[in-house]
Amino acid sequence: MAMFGSETRGEDMARAAEPGQSSGRLLRGIGRITIAIGVGVPLALALGFLWFVWHLPANEVTLTRNADGIVVLTGGASRISDAIELLAERRGQRLLISGANRSTTAAEISRLNPEFVRWVRCCVDFDRSLNTLGNAVEIRRWAERRGFRSLIVVTSHYHMPRAMAEIAHQLPGAMLVAFPVISERMRTEPWWASAATTKLLLSEYLKYIVAQLRIRLNPAHGAGEPS
Repeated sequence: MAMFGSETRGEDMARAAEPGQSSGRLLRGIGRITIAIGVGVPLALALGFLWFVWHLPANEVTLTRNADGIVVLTGGASRISDAIELLAERRGQRLLISGANRSTTAAEISRLNPEFVRWVRCCVDFDRSLNTLGNAVEIRRWAERRGFRSLIVVTSHYHMPRAMAEIAHQLPGAMLVAFPVISERMRTEPWWASAATTKLLLSEYLKYIVAQLRIRLNPAHGAGEPS
């Protein structure tokens, strides 16, 4: 009887230990997953950032074809000048300056670019959108009003991937031609040599990821359109 009672107590203790062992295995599993995520996500972001920077245009392009219209997303004075030059070369019928500041008017642009006054007066439109999504929505409205099916897109080279993604989402049937503008500093100085440039590129990369996620979660045309 004593031996039988001892065996029974041993079995009871073994059964009591099993939940503790299972909990331990579960906690170890969670710990491994947490470590994998903690290491994997930053590594994936770092590799993605390097891919993003590597694929940015290194040189301004020479256009080989024209388009119905030209759009420039503001953010740098040289972008507008380059876009007006394309208009003067008859690369497009009209130019939309998207995201223009209140102080950016036809008169101000004519003052800064006197050689292009006639082009500014006849063929330049403006919108006052506040961000890249807003730019894309206004560009769609402008293109649809004008019946344009092909556009030359002018913006900074680091902004081009996000701009093209947003505009393509709004105008899935349009042909988009990228015309990246590269500043002299970006052209001559490696991005890793400047903390400010690195920060700028990293910020744009993260915004690009967010834009891509939003587009995939809202694939319908015009989803997320600002009021």
